Formats: sequence, C-alpha cells, structure tokens
Amino acid sequence: MLVIRPIRSTDFDALYQIAEESGHGFTSLPVNADLLRSKIARVEASFTKQIDKPFDEGYLMVLEDTETGEVVGTCGLEAAVGMEDAFYHYRLGTEVYHSEQIGVRNEVETLTLCHDYTGAAELCTLFLRSSYRKNNNGRMLSRSRFLFLAQHAERFGETVIAEMRGESDAEGNSPFYGWLQEHFLGIDFVQADYLSGLSQKAFMAEMMPKNAVYVCLLPKEAQKVIGEVHTNTRPALNLLQAEGFRCRGYVDIFDAGPTVECQLHDIRSVRESRLLTVSIGETPSDATSYIASNTQLANYRAAAANLAVVEDSDNVILDAETAAGLLVSEGDQIRVLPM
Repeated sequence: MLVIRPIRSTDFDALYQIAEESGHGFTSLPVNADLLRSKIARVEASFTKQIDKPFDEGYLMVLEDTETGEVVGTCGLEAAVGMEDAFYHYRLGTEVYHSEQIGVRNEVETLTLCHDYTGAAELCTLFLRSSYRKNNNGRMLSRSRFLFLAQHAERFGETVIAEMRGESDAEGNSPFYGWLQEHFLGIDFVQADYLSGLSQKAFMAEMMPKNAVYVCLLPKEAQKVIGEVHTNTRPALNLLQAEGFRCRGYVDIFDAGPTVECQLHDIRSVRESRLLTVSIGETPSDATSYIASNTQLANYRAAAANLAVVEDSDNVILDAETAAGLLVSEGDQIRVLPM
C-alpha cells in the first residue's frame, strides 16, 4: 500500500537521495545535508504548531511503500510564502507608446520584479521516483494536497500558487537566464538556483535589474521561453489547469517558467471533496477508486483506495487494511475525492 504521511527525521537519507535524483531546477530540494535536516525540523514543528493565522509553516509529506518501508516520493505545501525570505517574481506588463504627430503606436511587453505573491500558499516539492510513475500514483500524490488544503484551510493563504519549471537543457542551462547572467548576476543558472533553494537570496536584491525589462530587447531565444514550461512539467501543469489554476502574468525570475494560481476554495478538488463517516467491512467488487485522507494534522495520512460510498448517506465502507493505513477506526471521518 502507498501511504502519504508527514516527513520525519528518520527520512533524511531518503530525502537526500530524492534531492539528488530530482536534478536541476528543483529548487525546493537542494542537495545540501544541513538545509535538508533544517527543512525536516521545520516541517515537524509546523505539523504540531498552534496557529492564529498562516505564517512561515511548511508541510512536506512523503509517499511510503508500506510493503518495503521505502520512501518513493514527496509532495509539499507552504503556508504563506515570503513572510521570512523575499519571494520574487517577474510580472508581465505592457507599456504603450503613441505619437499622433508621427502616427505611430507601439505596445511593448515588460518584465517587472515584484513580491506580489507574498502571503500566498504554495504547492511545491512534487517528486515521484521513476519506477512508481504508473497506476495514477503521480496524480494521487499531487491531488492529495488538495484534501489537506480542504481539511486545514485556516493554515494557508487564501491564494494558492504553483511555480512551474521553465525551459532548460540537460545540463540545467536556461535560455532565459543567459542574458541575466551576462549583464547582471555573473553566476551560472545552476549556482543561482541552488543559492535560491538555500534561501540565500541577498544577491537578488543586490544584483537584479531594478527597473522594468523590455522583453523586445532580450535575445530571441530568451523571449521564446517566457511563460513556457519544461517538457517534464507539462503533465503537472495540465493537472493544475484542470483544477482551475491559471497563469495571471507572473513568471520565474531565473527560467521564466509560469506561476499559476487559484483561490483556495475555488480549487475543484477542494470544492468536490467530501467528509464521510467510516464503516469498516468488505468493499464490493464494484467499489470506486478514491483518494482518501484522515482529518488529523500531525498524524495525517492519505492514500488511494477502493471505497463504497453508501447511497443517500454520509457513510463510506472501507476495508481493514485501508482503515489501518489511514489510522482511522469505525465511526471516524475521512475526506474523500474521486480519483
């Protein structure tokens, strides 16, 4: 059985291996032992913290194969970005130039550095080992976060965002970043992305262009990738778009990948998830496939399961193995979402 649960300190070795496997562009898991240990400690504190409003909490979860005890994936949520460290984006805009005297009107696209998403919740750190990329495991891992958002909405910002990985080559070089490296930062894309993942962002404020950048003055190869996603990220973007996420004109400052957003309570899976009361028993052969989670916080569990929802009631039948995996008993509530 594959079960999603909060990460714990004993998962360090598995998380480090995933950080190595995830490669360039996966900023939220840099290959740095001290930072990964700090990240785990922060998550463990977040899952037990009493809050009045979302601040800088992080909720990183792992996908565990209970047969082997192996950690095979991760998924995460940030409660409110930019509250401790600056959270930068480029905002796409338009400047209009018009002269009646010469009869010319031009619209010029611009990129302006901003912190507009400060306080938003963020979907992040989605990774699944290649051998498990089958049987809807990736879809389950990604969408399970919406059950957590629905159940614990008070712990998150009202807007939910996701940064989509932009175009880069096999060595991690970004076509968009080249001009920034040449004229402003002076360090390569991999190093800049790594420092960002370490939350060492002072160089951004010191070295990034302070004024709006005119897109038409960028190299053609940089212009072409603004708002485009990496080939490997396309399925994740399609899934989020089906949930109601849209790009509102914000892109990453390094690779120009799009950032998509949706209001928390407008996310399709948040709206369509249901709280049901558990009955433990034999599930019929025609039971429906769901993503299911318990309603706990520190002991949160989620999994894919075949469940039988009792017609015209708020009851659901699940087998003993699934109940044990979700840490629920007869009469408890679970939150469910059709797969």
